Amino acid sequence: MMNARDDEKGIGLEVFYTDSIGIGGKLRKTAEDFIVDEISLPPAKDEEGEYTIVRLKAKNWETNRLIRQMSKRLGISRKRIGFAGTKDRRAVTTQLISFKMPLENVKQLSFKDLDILDSYSSKKGLSLGELIGNRFDIVIRDFECSDSKAKELVAEIQEKLTALGGFPNFFGHQRFGAVRPITHMAGRKIIEDDFEGAVLTYLGNPTELEGEEAFKARKAVEDGISHSEALRIFPKHLNFEVAMLNHLVKNENDYIGAIAILPKNLSMMFVHAFQSYLFNRLLSQRIRKGLLSKEPLIGDIILPANKQGLPDIKNEILVTKDNIDKIKKRIKERKAFVTGLVPGVYGNFAEGEQGEIEMRILEEEKVSMDDFVVPKMRELSSKGRRRALVAPLNDSRYEVEKSQVKLHFELTKGCYATSFLREIMKTDMLNY
Repeated sequence: MMNARDDEKGIGLEVFYTDSIGIGGKLRKTAEDFIVDEISLPPAKDEEGEYTIVRLKAKNWETNRLIRQMSKRLGISRKRIGFAGTKDRRAVTTQLISFKMPLENVKQLSFKDLDILDSYSSKKGLSLGELIGNRFDIVIRDFECSDSKAKELVAEIQEKLTALGGFPNFFGHQRFGAVRPITHMAGRKIIEDDFEGAVLTYLGNPTELEGEEAFKARKAVEDGISHSEALRIFPKHLNFEVAMLNHLVKNENDYIGAIAILPKNLSMMFVHAFQSYLFNRLLSQRIRKGLLSKEPLIGDIILPANKQGLPDIKNEILVTKDNIDKIKKRIKERKAFVTGLVPGVYGNFAEGEQGEIEMRILEEEKVSMDDFVVPKMRELSSKGRRRALVAPLNDSRYEVEKSQVKLHFELTKGCYATSFLREIMKTDMLNY
């Protein structure tokens, strides 16, 4: 077990599981170095359906920005556009999108670096989470050793992860903001009923990595500049920040309204990111105590696999001395998952050592489960759940040649490729 770098500890990533040194390197030198193909659950075709389903291939399009631009182009509300999973900007991605409008209208969509691969009508649209997982083809470049050494290290790390049955199922860097990892900080403010603090956290927190114009604007917000002056100097490409400021100029001190003006999946991400931070901390502690393995502990809560091989979050089973042998067998067969708590209104603590970890993390963070009820913005209240501690790694292959590590693998939904890659690279967070 190795300690993580300081830049990761702020999002709860305190340790690595493997103790081998990483290869270093960089991701996404080009968009084609990070290819993501959604493993979808496509709605059934129906020529009489009111929805249009399209499979899109996009390059350098983050999902929220893409949805915003498509809604503008089509002249429809964002609420009439559905998708199963969000995708990063610096990548080539393929995914399903649904539109509550006729097929012929959608076929007219045309954007740079966006291709419609398939389209059909259906009686059902898409909702967030309605997918099986994602397939990845990733290239790591500029690593810090020879090809032969990189091959040796990748093989060594893969062997240790194979023995675990996957890799630590941390929420990845994207959950918190790739360049400014602050969404969880805004989420903490929301559950503390400090909506002004949440908005200022999102508008402020400058980083030079965003460029000089954005840095100066965010710094000015932190220095107490007026909303109208901030609106004047904020870069227009920061669409969501500009929308919040526009609202505040027209509705002074209505910070709840400023959050509500954001797309629902983005505003919900604040609280979800704080929950993710807490989960990352408790998973880090389990690794630190040497308790992360294929073997369940008495007091653990496991989730059986459903017919798609995903954790059945509605069917929690407590590990006892009477059923532990049966559960060990199910886990070995990949028919069950040992879990940790994603804290929320209805979350259940484990018992035994895992339960002690979960309760201690919440005590340290001065958080209770009831805090995840947000009375003034009930749509941001969040249920708790159990999440697998280990993410299964499927169809994993790699090759090393010409100063490149090429990896192919599949992950189930909710699992982050960067959480696997950080074990191999062990480098600065921004290289992910």
